[in-house]
Amino acid sequence: MTSGTTVAKDVLTAAGVPELGEVLAEEVEQPLVFATVSGAHLYGFPSADSDVDLRGAHLLPVEELVGLETPRDTQSRMWLRQGVELDLVTHDLAKFARLMLRRNGYVLEQLLSPLVVRTTPVHRELAALAPTVLTRHHAHHYRGFARTQWRIFERTDELKPLLYTFRALLTGIHLMRSGEVQAHLSTLAGEIPSAPPYLRDLVAAKASAENALRTELPGAPDRERLRAAVEALQAELDEAERESGLPDRQGGHRELHELVVRARLGSEERRTGVGGRS
Repeated sequence: MTSGTTVAKDVLTAAGVPELGEVLAEEVEQPLVFATVSGAHLYGFPSADSDVDLRGAHLLPVEELVGLETPRDTQSRMWLRQGVELDLVTHDLAKFARLMLRRNGYVLEQLLSPLVVRTTPVHRELAALAPTVLTRHHAHHYRGFARTQWRIFERTDELKPLLYTFRALLTGIHLMRSGEVQAHLSTLAGEIPSAPPYLRDLVAAKASAENALRTELPGAPDRERLRAAVEALQAELDEAERESGLPDRQGGHRELHELVVRARLGSEERRTGVGGRS
């Protein structure tokens, strides 16, 4: 995770919040298992005024889980730091583990993001278990997300959902073929031969202005060419799913359960100063 932390610092320095680890220590109530940069910065197409999306997991104390009150197992916080909007969303570790078992590509992107702001041994164990939960059915996540973003693009003509459409399809194709989660659009465009050649130009245009309209981009493909490219990648994702070496059935349930229990007990012992069990 060291190299990821270095990259995250570079990204955050460019965004104007280099000491985000210290900021999190000030702002977050519960102990963080991990926090990473997600969203446009992870995907490789932030605009100059993009906010910084932070995602991760935390550990709730035992009394919030065993009492009569329903625990607030998802916490969100938005604030400004040096003029940059920070958007933090974390789940309790147990909820995060359950999301991993729901064939949710989004949480795996957060878990495996190379833009690491906060890490722990539990984070590293979670990341090591990520391959055990991957199946060919994760293609459904990326197929569905791409369809949603394409509908938004058709309605708004905005560049951002268009890039999200291509990013989701290419991430799904890459995952089905390699078993690895790769969310960076330009990297994917360089590795998948069928990726449209104009993607890098669209990424560069997105970097210059938030919510840029496709119709304002010189030399941008027309709507029919874009639709044809999206449909071709959808078909390629379908084929990649059929031919994928990923399993049909998911593993990792027992290992994730045991990790959550160990992390919870360890956190409670550190919090109360009581070591060991009789």
